[in-house]
Amino acid sequence: MTKNGLTYAEAGVDIDAGNDLVNRIKPAAEKTMRPGTMAGLGGFGALFDLKAAGFSDPILVAATDGVGTKLKIAIETGEVGGIGIDLVAMCVNDLVCQGAEPLFFLDYFATGALDVGQAATIVGGIAEGCLRSGCALVGGETAEMPGMYAAGDFDLAGFAVGAMERGTGLPAEVREGDVLLGLASDGVHSNGYSLVRKVVELSGLGWESPCPWGEGTLGSQLLTPTRLYVMPALEAIRAGGVHALAHITGGGLTENLPRILPEGLGVEIDLSSWQKPGVFGWLSETGGVAEAEMLKAFNCGIGMVMVVDRASAPDLISLLQKTGEGVSVLGTVTSGKGVRYTGQWS
Repeated sequence: MTKNGLTYAEAGVDIDAGNDLVNRIKPAAEKTMRPGTMAGLGGFGALFDLKAAGFSDPILVAATDGVGTKLKIAIETGEVGGIGIDLVAMCVNDLVCQGAEPLFFLDYFATGALDVGQAATIVGGIAEGCLRSGCALVGGETAEMPGMYAAGDFDLAGFAVGAMERGTGLPAEVREGDVLLGLASDGVHSNGYSLVRKVVELSGLGWESPCPWGEGTLGSQLLTPTRLYVMPALEAIRAGGVHALAHITGGGLTENLPRILPEGLGVEIDLSSWQKPGVFGWLSETGGVAEAEMLKAFNCGIGMVMVVDRASAPDLISLLQKTGEGVSVLGTVTSGKGVRYTGQWS
């Protein structure tokens, strides 16, 4: 007599759905292939040929990150198309700060029950972020874990690997008198969303409410993807005169700039040198968030800072503007320690 037993699907894990997802995302992943890529999705591991990518004496650089509680807004609104770009940006924007060119990317997507359509949309965003960064999407992991996540919940993590020629890493040669160039952000990016969500709760607004500072809904505006700075940053590095870059993430300008400064040097930043985007004014006013806290919790309109040689600054500003970046001269490197703010936001 044959005894009927449980199946994996009855336990909540659908292997066929996972296979369907892989087949659906392969075309998007294939669009990201670049010189050096040796194998696409489906293997137990991904191969990459550094020599074919043009490197002769490479140093590898690795980064990993997530999207944080911004995911809650995406889950609650159902607008998941942009968070894959966020995931890529949070990793590759860090890599380029070391002077590295992003080469390949892997993602980790975990959920309680796999929604193939939703997952394909998310991975499509990841592929788009990779494409814009010259980075190949070579693999990943989809984990279906019933009982670990509430219905509809999911989590994302990303892993990026880049390379640079030996001796070309950043930061390097940062000195007193260097100029700070701020590259404009596209909003809150992917940090500070626990505070954002608290302010929204205090405001009494919902994700579908009209946005108080811009077009569309509040939820859609807050889901604007993190800006990708890789291509313009690499162009600037190759042009010469770039001494350091800082990706302005958790900790804001206050905490991220000291990470790239040598002992004995600080920076002076003029707050009137750029206009504070509407979202940050709304967060500050609605939540009663003090200026110092805003500068530590958010990028406040500056997503990347370049420390450049003073003589090279005009040419680099012109180059960056031609690539479509909004550039502000924030201040200078000074003697001392930490970040000193002057002026007032406009």
